[in-house]
Amino acid sequence: MAKKPKKQQPGGTPATVALTASGTAFTVHSYDHDPSSPSYGEEAAEALGVSPDRVFKTLVADVDGELVVAVVPVAGSLDLKALAAAVGGKRAAMADPASAERTTGYVRGGISPLGQRRRLRTVLDASAQEHATICVSAGRRGLEVELSPTALTDLTRAVSAPIGRA
Repeated sequence: MAKKPKKQQPGGTPATVALTASGTAFTVHSYDHDPSSPSYGEEAAEALGVSPDRVFKTLVADVDGELVVAVVPVAGSLDLKALAAAVGGKRAAMADPASAERTTGYVRGGISPLGQRRRLRTVLDASAQEHATICVSAGRRGLEVELSPTALTDLTRAVSAPIGRA
C-alpha cells in the first residue's frame, strides 16, 4: 500500500507548523524575495514596511565548539563576545554556512529560530523586549513570521541578553 503524502498547508514550513502546533498567536508575512539582495533582513523590513529594529535575523555561531543560535535586529550586527558570554562560553565565531544549514534544516537567508531540525541553544537580543511583536524568518526566503518576543523566547527556550550592536 502506498504511503499517503503528508498534508501541509500552502506555504507551511517547519517553523509555521511548530507555531501552529503550539497554539501560539502569529502572523505570516510573505514578499517577493530578490536573490540579488545584499541583506535578506533589510529586504524583509523594507518589503513588509516594518522598522528594521523589529525585524530580527537568525544567525548561527560556533561557541567553544557548540552551535548556538543568535537572534538580533537586522538593523545591527551580532556581538560575538557578548554571545559567548551569554551562554557561558569563551570564544565565538560565525558557524560554517553549510554546517548551519545541515544542523537547522534551513537554507542561509531563511534560517528560522523555530522548527529547526535539531534544537540549538538560542539567545535573543534583549532589545526584542522593547516591542509588542517582532518578525523572524518563517523558514524560507521571502517568508517572515510575526509574534511576541515572549512567545519566541518560550518556544525556543531562549535566554535574553544584549548581543546586538547598532
